[in-house]
Amino acid sequence: MQDKLFSNCEIYEIKKDVLNSPIVFAGFVSPGLVGPLSVGYMIDKLGMEEIAYIRSRHLPPATVFMQGRLRHPFRIYANKENIISSILNWVENKGSNEIVILDGVASPTHDDKAFCAAEEDLCRIMENNDINMIPQGFVTGVTGGLLNECLMRKIQGVTLLVKANDKKPDPLAAATLVDAVNRAYNMKIDTSDLRKGKKKIGADFKELSEKYTEHRKTDSSMYM
Repeated sequence: MQDKLFSNCEIYEIKKDVLNSPIVFAGFVSPGLVGPLSVGYMIDKLGMEEIAYIRSRHLPPATVFMQGRLRHPFRIYANKENIISSILNWVENKGSNEIVILDGVASPTHDDKAFCAAEEDLCRIMENNDINMIPQGFVTGVTGGLLNECLMRKIQGVTLLVKANDKKPDPLAAATLVDAVNRAYNMKIDTSDLRKGKKKIGADFKELSEKYTEHRKTDSSMYM
């Protein structure tokens, strides 16, 4: 009965928007929560609307409260077999040929620098925008799976990374990621609110950050 109710992975579309060769930005729970913080900030500043969400029996049973409102924990926004394949199948069907994953690497200090991992041509473009290539490293989890699957498809996959605090939310590191997106994709998202909201963001995301820290004791997804 459970298998019939929840498939391996399905993407439910709330709005049937027609998207014009969109670039997909993704953020998953990571050190400093920089993925959700940076992507959520971009969603807010660009006035995006939720157009789809992901449902899978492989995802933990959970929901999210945002300012008292129930939200799906895995949502897709636009201005816009397994989980990895389902996400990229949907991305391809929407006419996108690039996915950008915003992520963090655990570090005791943040150095205001952004790094990238991608195929050589895309790395050169990033380096021209003051985003240095990671010489070597190891990526696991959803981020690693998406990047690996991109290599087998006609989709450019890139991850932008920052060093971030792995014990509490790190809005300054998240702001560095958004600034890197601005440079690389010719956007003009003002990050001042994200930088000034350190105390409030820390309180709002405290529980999620603690859950991530607890999980990280047995699983780490990024090494540099």
